[in-house]
Amino acid sequence: MNLQSMEKLVTEAFGDRQLLKKDAYAQAVLDTIAALDSGMVRVAEPQQGQTQWKVNIWAKQAILLYFSLTQMEVMESGPFEYYDKMPLKKGYPAAGVRVVPPATVRYGAHIESGAILMPSYVNIGGYVSAGSMVDTWATVGSCAQVGKGVHLSGGVGLGGVLEPPSALPVIIDDGAFLGSRCIVVEGVHVEKEAVLGANVTITASTPIIDVTGPEPVTYKGRVPARSVVIPGSMTKSFPAGDFGVTCALIIGKRKESTDQKTSLNDVLREFNVPV
Repeated sequence: MNLQSMEKLVTEAFGDRQLLKKDAYAQAVLDTIAALDSGMVRVAEPQQGQTQWKVNIWAKQAILLYFSLTQMEVMESGPFEYYDKMPLKKGYPAAGVRVVPPATVRYGAHIESGAILMPSYVNIGGYVSAGSMVDTWATVGSCAQVGKGVHLSGGVGLGGVLEPPSALPVIIDDGAFLGSRCIVVEGVHVEKEAVLGANVTITASTPIIDVTGPEPVTYKGRVPARSVVIPGSMTKSFPAGDFGVTCALIIGKRKESTDQKTSLNDVLREFNVPV
């Protein structure tokens, strides 16, 4: 089934789930999940040199419909037993992906050749690009998109954004580095080669404040390319008084003159950012 037919049938079935009783519609959903698993289809894809991203709404709709088509079943992997509606991903040797036990990837997520998964979790619809490292106990939530050469340090959590289907997922662009226990959720876009220090938490409403100039500049929902970010707080007034609330502070930029490895070392030396 070609992509145009799959999109048409999935969209129609999402509007009327009774259509899933017909073989053609059910097969379109199954084919879409297989296409997500192989990387032929992505939940979101870069446009115009990755400055903007397009959401393939029908792909997210297919994931939601897939839950209706599958049944709970026991799955075994060595000494481990699972009980779920979705199978686990297979075929890592052929795909050229290193997976350290007990890393888990759900079927319907795509891992490009050259990626490395330490004991971690990648949910359906997720995409991890070549050369990226998903470190120990890091989580790539449903539909999160991870670019090339990204490092997700231990305990990083990328939130899943499955509903509404039109919502942009979490996007971590090429060359970004996320320090230990960073949390990025609600469709936040971390742009190319940005560095987030340990424990940075960013939601769609978190103020991301550039403090490198004479006046603060505030962003929300995206971390500008090559930014160096640390956890911060800002004072906010409430009926009970003034209290500090979480924000993120941009304290500098990675240098254009250095490669990624050298630039990261510069971050550690010049800004003393824990990772």
